[in-house]
Amino acid sequence: MLTEWEEASAVRVLPPARARKLAKVPFVELADGRLQGVVSSGSDIERVYVSAIAAGDFAFACATNNNRPCGGARGSFCNHISAMLGEAVLQYGGDRVARYLRVDPGGAEPTAQSLGTAMRAARPPAADGKAVAAQVFSRFLRHLAYLELAPTNEPLPELHWFPPTRVVV
Repeated sequence: MLTEWEEASAVRVLPPARARKLAKVPFVELADGRLQGVVSSGSDIERVYVSAIAAGDFAFACATNNNRPCGGARGSFCNHISAMLGEAVLQYGGDRVARYLRVDPGGAEPTAQSLGTAMRAARPPAADGKAVAAQVFSRFLRHLAYLELAPTNEPLPELHWFPPTRVVV
């Protein structure tokens, strides 16, 4: 039997574990079997980096919004991936990020640093940054479009084709 929120046409929004600033990492999500997000460039206001870490094998990718590979993501996590991981821990909490990525950092409450250290120790492979960047950046732009809509309690017609499913995270 479905609960009331499972039959609703609106998505239940979980509050962030802790408040975070959106200037450096405006978008971070646990989706498509990855921790993925968009990270602002520190040197160019026009450039963002799309970063991702795959659950399980920790394959990572980082590329610009123009599909150019990140110069720092050679053999290990770059600063963009580390920033995204830190914001994910603020947004979702260390335990949830660790469960989703299937990493055991050891110790008590997982932190971004302990998660990063545990994943780096597994010597993760680099993933195809261009393929990941296109998917994640497209999702980010779609989320930005929702911010331009007027506030309403009415369902969004473009999302009505989604069948009601049970979401387990």
